Amino acid sequence: MAQDRVQIGSVAIGAGVRLAVIAGPCVIESRDHTLRLADAIADVCRHADIPFVFKASFDKANRSSVDSFRGPGIAAGLAILREVHDELGIPILSDIHLPEQAASAAAVLDCLQIPAFLCRQTDLLAEAGKTGKPINVKKGQFMSPEEMANAAHKIESTGNHAILLTERGTFFGYNTLVNDMTAIPRMQKIAPVVFDATHSCQRPGSAGSQSGGSREFTATLARAGVAAGCDALFLEVHDNPSVAKSDPATVYPLDQLATLLESCARIADVIRQ
Repeated sequence: MAQDRVQIGSVAIGAGVRLAVIAGPCVIESRDHTLRLADAIADVCRHADIPFVFKASFDKANRSSVDSFRGPGIAAGLAILREVHDELGIPILSDIHLPEQAASAAAVLDCLQIPAFLCRQTDLLAEAGKTGKPINVKKGQFMSPEEMANAAHKIESTGNHAILLTERGTFFGYNTLVNDMTAIPRMQKIAPVVFDATHSCQRPGSAGSQSGGSREFTATLARAGVAAGCDALFLEVHDNPSVAKSDPATVYPLDQLATLLESCARIADVIRQ
């Protein structure tokens, strides 16, 4: 049985604790940009009194096009994430795509993330579980909430019960995602649940060589996810979305983050009462 509360560094996510936020750029674009953005998001979260875990990918292995920017790679990326952790004192999360990445990533990260398209990959889930680190598994866009129990069980088979599940929308025809908010309480029967508001606004592959999206609905979905009782909110954030090197159509503007998080915190307080 998965834990009902998962500890990621100094941040607890799950039953009986405050709403937490997992946020950061989709991909590591540079050392300076990553550190600057992590510090800025941390400041917003401090003012909103919301626990914060920083997220950025060292490699985006499932980009739409072979020509898309993927990031600095595992060695350089983990070095940058270690700086975020050590210099800013922020827990860090990133995703892995291959079983052989698990051990080296776990040596740096506070939480390993499994991408949605890979949530059925037994070897990947098992190697992640063997690290003993908390594992955040994104629900595949093609999966029902109940099917995510199988992903959790693969991790639990290694003796690791520190599992989070993330709702990020479900395919509805071509290039469209929809959110069934009942997925949140349904998956909470398995493990604490994160709601990914920015990826839920994607239109996968709709821009030809990259994913499109509808960023204008992010705040609506974020507030709905919190109202439905999610344990944490996941947001990809950028200080200049139009030039973001990954997901420019859906990354959330840094200058709008404070307003969104303040409203989500108020909703969370009401729900928890």
